Amino acid sequence: MTERILELNGTIAEESWFDDDVTPQLFKDELNSGTGDITVWINSPGGDCVAAAQIYNMLSNYKGKVTVKIDGIAASAASVIAMAGDTVLVSPVSMLMIHNPATIAWGDHAEMQKAIDMLSEVKESIINAYVLKTGLSRPKLSHLMDAETWMDANKAVELGFADEIMTRAKAEPEKEPDQRQISRRRHKSLLRIQKPAVPWTHSWSGLIY
Repeated sequence: MTERILELNGTIAEESWFDDDVTPQLFKDELNSGTGDITVWINSPGGDCVAAAQIYNMLSNYKGKVTVKIDGIAASAASVIAMAGDTVLVSPVSMLMIHNPATIAWGDHAEMQKAIDMLSEVKESIINAYVLKTGLSRPKLSHLMDAETWMDANKAVELGFADEIMTRAKAEPEKEPDQRQISRRRHKSLLRIQKPAVPWTHSWSGLIY
């Protein structure tokens, strides 16, 4: 069965206002349009945490093998989705970024505290995905998120966010002809040419080739 290709390009959102966002419903429709192993190409700056969590769960529960390939950037919420891949590959020129979740809040100190508590829980849920993929400790991951950590391909593999760096497929080198075989063929050709006990004439020229 041919492996299917899905592309996650753009901002992740619950709803698409300008038809240029990736929503859970759009991704679900594409994911469920076929069966078999899939490769998900990601190039996204991130977006809505809840929408990203939905897509992460879809990929985690998918019955076929899921290969994630980051060819541009997998930042913020997009990095969470990338963690759902059975295998995560990164382009040598791609980037991956993790940081703390953010929101906009309005109200008195009680409302502000609710927002702070909510963000803390959202952060813990994001760390859950990172722990499962990287095996890093929660304090280590929390520190990386606090620092807004940008990773190139090498760093992403080193820290466990990716498994391998993508490389170009090398063309098979042409095999050099075996000199012994060439010598044998030449020897046999000479024998065929020299075998006839007749005078050499141009009528035998066709035997040379």
